Amino acid sequence: MTKRILFLFNHDAAHQAAHIAGIAGELALHAPTVQVVVACGVEAIRHKVAEIIPAAAHDRIEWRMLDLPTAEQRLLAPINKVAPVLRVARLYRHLDLFRSVDLVVSTERTCLRVRRRLGAAGPRFAYVPHGSGDRSVAYHPELAQFDLMLLSGPKLVDEMVRHGITTADKCRVIGYPKFDTIDPAVRKRFFDNDRPVFLYNPHFDPHLSSWYGMGEAVMDFFLAHRDYNLIVAPHVMLFRKRLHYSLEYRTAKLRPDIADRFRAADNILIDVDGPNLFDMSYTMAADVYIGDVSSQVYEFLLHRGACYFLDPNGKPADGVAERYEFWRNGEVLYGPAELAERIPHWRESAALHRAEQDRLFAYTMDHRAGEASVARGAAALEAFVEGR
Repeated sequence: MTKRILFLFNHDAAHQAAHIAGIAGELALHAPTVQVVVACGVEAIRHKVAEIIPAAAHDRIEWRMLDLPTAEQRLLAPINKVAPVLRVARLYRHLDLFRSVDLVVSTERTCLRVRRRLGAAGPRFAYVPHGSGDRSVAYHPELAQFDLMLLSGPKLVDEMVRHGITTADKCRVIGYPKFDTIDPAVRKRFFDNDRPVFLYNPHFDPHLSSWYGMGEAVMDFFLAHRDYNLIVAPHVMLFRKRLHYSLEYRTAKLRPDIADRFRAADNILIDVDGPNLFDMSYTMAADVYIGDVSSQVYEFLLHRGACYFLDPNGKPADGVAERYEFWRNGEVLYGPAELAERIPHWRESAALHRAEQDRLFAYTMDHRAGEASVARGAAALEAFVEGR
């Protein structure tokens, strides 16, 4: 009997697509007893998903758009600039679609509203995290409602179990499917010189991001030091909204814009919404990573390098710099002046942290040469729906 597995891409941007799209394509090509359904919230995401999935699989997939009536879309659009109401509305508008499938695969927990609404009449749910970070939100209690978890490495299994989210028997380690979408030997050149390339990758969270209080000073340093190149590539959601509110920390801030002097500099590339934000182009091109709480640092660490983490909340009272385990991959700094002092020593910093990066990368990413993560993920899902 054919099983229906729905891959849910219900977001306002395409940054999560590469974490599960390849698995959908692999299932469509190699699992004859599975009907793959791809459901997308917006056309831009559908385009990105279709780009990732092999063309040979397209005709074997049932493509669905989670459209809303025009009036409802217009009514909710202004509110969506502050809270993700469109995502929730799409789920409730298409409950019949969810009733028709056996399993929903998602990169975020918003879909669990469907589970709570449909109850026993609904499908089961599988979770594939859209990153491999160490923030508390990565282990939110709601994640316990998933029936299956496909995780990048043993660290995530250990932490899910330690936080009481799930049990080890409900987890499958599959590696990091996004790595299957790139050629690790290819590093794009974004500057016509051989100067070192620094990537600044701030998060959007108003409590945790360095952008609100340090972003301008970081860019000013590179404006004054043309012997370095800088790529400013924030989390795509940072510039989707002017006002950001953190539910986790009950904090709201207005996002600072980018001054024209930075956009005019020939050693600074600024990208706040382009496709290179989604395909690891910048993390692969950079020699040095500057960030705060984004798990994209592990995508950068596919080829290793110096990492600087900016903590906008100051040194903890207990004196322990590493609020998050992934900060052990580099140096934790508390202001632009400290960063300016450390940048000239980036090569020494990279060498100093190499052993710890090797350890944490292996613990976080079960990356196996010659063994695709998407194939491992597809096999795990097929076995799950067939009861094996």
